[in-house]
Amino acid sequence: MENRELSEELNALEKELSGLPVGYISRKTIYGKKKCYHQWMEDGKKKSKYVDDATADMLQKSFSRRKELQERIKQIRAIMKTPKKERIDNQIRYNTNVLTGQLLRDLLADISGFRCRELLPRIEEYLCGAVVPKVFIMYGLRRTGKTTMIKQVIGRMTGDDFGRTAYIQVHTDDNLSELYDDMDTLHKKGYKYVFIDEVTLLEDFIEGAALFADIYAASGMKIVLSGTDSLGFVFSKSDQLYDRCIMLHTTFIPYKEFEYVLGKKGIDEYIRYGGTMSLGGVHYNEKTPFEDKKSSDQYIDSAIANNIQHSLKYYQDGGHFRALEELYEKKELTGAINRVVEDMNHKFTIEVLTRDFVSHDLGVSKRNLRTDRDRPSDILYRIDKEQVTSKLMELLEIKNKNEQKVSITETHCEEIKEYLELLDLIVDVDIKLIPPGNERIRRTVFTQPGMRYSQATGLIQSLMNDPAFDILSLEEKTRVINRILDEIRGRMMEDIVLLETKLSNQDKLVFKLEFAVGEFDMVVSDPVALESEVFEIKYSKEAIKEQAKNLLDENKCRSTEYSFGKIKRKAVIYRGENTSIEGIKYINVEDYLKQL
Repeated sequence: MENRELSEELNALEKELSGLPVGYISRKTIYGKKKCYHQWMEDGKKKSKYVDDATADMLQKSFSRRKELQERIKQIRAIMKTPKKERIDNQIRYNTNVLTGQLLRDLLADISGFRCRELLPRIEEYLCGAVVPKVFIMYGLRRTGKTTMIKQVIGRMTGDDFGRTAYIQVHTDDNLSELYDDMDTLHKKGYKYVFIDEVTLLEDFIEGAALFADIYAASGMKIVLSGTDSLGFVFSKSDQLYDRCIMLHTTFIPYKEFEYVLGKKGIDEYIRYGGTMSLGGVHYNEKTPFEDKKSSDQYIDSAIANNIQHSLKYYQDGGHFRALEELYEKKELTGAINRVVEDMNHKFTIEVLTRDFVSHDLGVSKRNLRTDRDRPSDILYRIDKEQVTSKLMELLEIKNKNEQKVSITETHCEEIKEYLELLDLIVDVDIKLIPPGNERIRRTVFTQPGMRYSQATGLIQSLMNDPAFDILSLEEKTRVINRILDEIRGRMMEDIVLLETKLSNQDKLVFKLEFAVGEFDMVVSDPVALESEVFEIKYSKEAIKEQAKNLLDENKCRSTEYSFGKIKRKAVIYRGENTSIEGIKYINVEDYLKQL
């Protein structure tokens, strides 16, 4: 195995290692009862915390995994010719993994032919712009193209600029003091451009980040920091790097970029895989994290739950971990996030996380299947709802209130929403009413559709195990499954259009408009020009006049114009070809998203 492959494996192992707890389990007998304690060393002092048996078992598995990772890391470093602490380049000895010259050029070999994200020019603008005492921070969840963009930017450098460029890959056993020593060396040798990848793996990064701007950027160096730990950067910006950084978040990947970078076209592909720069062996990664339910769960746990845990663990001695610490320690944080993702209303309220679970997808699908015009079926009314729901809960790792080790409170709900927003995983879209209501209603949209779709496949798996469903013919099973998935994809397509339209029209109001009877799936209102556009969003390839019935309703249009400005466009966004019927535009959804 080549050094580059070993280095990639080493980086992956170290990232996983950083999210695992430290210490060991001590079991004691007190007054005849066996007690378990989690014990660890912190700042030279021994810490101890009582844990129940289930938590002790979970922690023990984590400790075993930590030992496995540490042993493999040791093996890799023994194999590599230039292990940590002995990296020598041009007779310069570095403390951390610093690459320059030919070693740096070798690093770029694996990105040949990759297309660039639209974010890349913003990095180059910083590098080519005037010297400012600021660092450039590129952050986002795993598999959103951060390291690839760094390599692409370096690869586009020529001549003297490339000769003055260094790339540093941070490892878990590095520390900020060692890194700053290397920065001093690079500065003395005349290096101008320094890219530091996975810098948030440093335990003391948040507290000491200011020196990157105050010393090195202020002296003329251009520094790009990158890391998976999104919250760590957010905390640094609000404290150590306040007004001394330029932030670029990579987590949200719009459809246009998904199609261009990965070379795959179609809203269905985006619904299934959207959210990361990976698609079944195409370009950036060999396997998408949303390939199946298991992969999606692992991504939620490592990229989201561990992101929260890692950042808050090191921010002000863990004091800001607050209420979510209990959920994480009891292995219920991932289940709570899953519950939020699955709930079609995306309501971050106490009821969503604690009510007895009922699949919204199942309820909507069975009603629509019964009223199907061509071949109605009541199969979903005949299945064992209790058994299906139980299976679905098992697949999604969701616990009812009486099974939860931690009683979920309003505070838990608020904090989950707060951190998901900080991670750019959710965006709220308003739902307005005619006649207007007093309560503000919002629809929360997830920015990673592939995560949502993987849970829909969990529903299908549970249905396949139901006896009533099992007696159907293969043709009937396929038809029912496809109908359910079409309903799910339809609602997801609506979310995607609302989300991308809102993010692309920051100076306008984008919302869903509900009437006493009927609704406009999307309204875009310009409060300055006093104009509006109204849309229906349909998961269909056929243009049918019935789809535009609300758009043709004069009373609805008159009420909309009264409140939100003169309607300048009426359109149906769907999956078919661009056309028009009786003055209503029918716009292909991929074309619509690409022009935003």
